[in-house]
Amino acid sequence: QVRLAESGGGLVQAGGSLRLSCVDSGRVVRPYTTGWFRRAPGKEREFVAAINWSGTDTDYADSVKGRFAISRDNAKNTVYLQMNSLKPEDTAVYYCAAAMWLVGTVVADPTKYDYWGQGTQVTVSS
Repeated sequence: QVRLAESGGGLVQAGGSLRLSCVDSGRVVRPYTTGWFRRAPGKEREFVAAINWSGTDTDYADSVKGRFAISRDNAKNTVYLQMNSLKPEDTAVYYCAAAMWLVGTVVADPTKYDYWGQGTQVTVSS
């Protein structure tokens, strides 16, 4: 069973940085791909970034390329999202998710993800 919990959100000024963490506290029985998504007030959930189990394949939304970096430490059952040069439009609740049937690849489609965390709020002030 995968149990995901996000942390690291908060309030930051535009141009600042935050690092989000996604910890799987469940019993990891097989590898999986992890994604980060976000939902801003009044908007649809959108893809942010994803990483495969080995960390050799990543994908990013165009809106965060060059500013965000996803990484993972499987020994700690943790996936990170380093967010730099934050903008007010990055304000959202950020969720991590696990795609149990994907191992070597990454996808942006949220319907491919099976388990979700509760989310962590990121607020960027102008």
